Amino acid sequence: MAAMTATQRDDAPERTERLLSEFRARFDGDPIVVRAPGRVNLIGEHTDYNDGFVLPIAIARDVRMAVRARDDDRVHLFSLNFQEAAEFSQGEIRFDPNAGWSNYVRGMAQQLMRSGVTLRGMEGVVEGDVPIASGLSSSAAMEIAAGLAFQVTSGARVDPVELARLAQRAENEFMGVHVGIMDQFISRLGEPGQALFIDCRSLEYRTVPLHAGDYRFVVADSRQSRELAGSAYNERRGQCEAAVRALATLAPGIRALRDVDPPALLRYGYALDTVVGRRARHVVHEDSRVLGAISALEVGDLATFGALMNESHESLRFDYEVSSHALDVLVGAARQVQGCLGSRLTGAGFGGCTVSLVHHEAVPDFERQVTHLYREAVAVEPAVYVTEAADGAGVLRDPEGTAAGLVA
Repeated sequence: MAAMTATQRDDAPERTERLLSEFRARFDGDPIVVRAPGRVNLIGEHTDYNDGFVLPIAIARDVRMAVRARDDDRVHLFSLNFQEAAEFSQGEIRFDPNAGWSNYVRGMAQQLMRSGVTLRGMEGVVEGDVPIASGLSSSAAMEIAAGLAFQVTSGARVDPVELARLAQRAENEFMGVHVGIMDQFISRLGEPGQALFIDCRSLEYRTVPLHAGDYRFVVADSRQSRELAGSAYNERRGQCEAAVRALATLAPGIRALRDVDPPALLRYGYALDTVVGRRARHVVHEDSRVLGAISALEVGDLATFGALMNESHESLRFDYEVSSHALDVLVGAARQVQGCLGSRLTGAGFGGCTVSLVHHEAVPDFERQVTHLYREAVAVEPAVYVTEAADGAGVLRDPEGTAAGLVA
């Protein structure tokens, strides 16, 4: 884990200045600024809630909060993105269907207090540039940013892994979305230039140098919003649980699809109906692909890594059935670009983004061709941008010099 005993470098100081200007206009004073990034998952999709393996990177798009402690238990916030204020009492936290973005802050406050952290009231301004509902995990970025904001305003120390777990619980229990741990984990623990291999059962993790050389990861946003809390996501999770129940009657010791390898699935797969069997096949083989992808990165074999990305997308498309016409068009267009080694959807699917591994000299052609083909097929302008493995959450501005040490 990267030590964060000092403030992080600010790669977008103009955004911080807007936060500070709004804060001073509304609250006066000199706030602390924290940030938490979104993420791109390179490979390992829908494995996290199956106790499996994932390989995400943090990205240079984040949620930022300029905050200051209050002397009461009230939380007063203003969102620059929504031009909307929110207020609640820490003594009366409940989900508000009309509160939108501030529910993530409410959920984090509730989980921190349940874990034994004594919170002070807080006032602040929030701004983010992680596209919402795009599959880049704007929700986890908001949760982790809020968690850090409460830490620094309350003088609390929370272990980074514990903060990720609390953020997951906020999403599961407060927001009602049954996500795994990956998004919150990488937002808190990402490191520059490194992917993060996470064992979602044990929460053991290690960094994996990307060794990408002349290649870049390029994200294409379909601009097709998907609702992670929708029925399809929870249906897939239920189908995985059904597969585990059936397989466990034949092979005791199976607690999750993580415990099934491809030979075992061939041996016992007759116990699964057709649809549940396809869901299980994706998860079991996706875990194997993650391990193969790490081995490929460690020796700089980017061709194999790209091939595994392609295999992952086809599995998500046909076995797990979480792709969409828009995502398939983006992936197909990417694969036509000379210099693209692999492309796949990233995130839960049903819309959102793709990620592709592209030679840096081919990036301009990639942007032109993918944009042109997608516009022709879908009649929507995609957003295409190069990303890199960025730093995890931390403190950007610490006027009194006490905040950064709290989140190290």
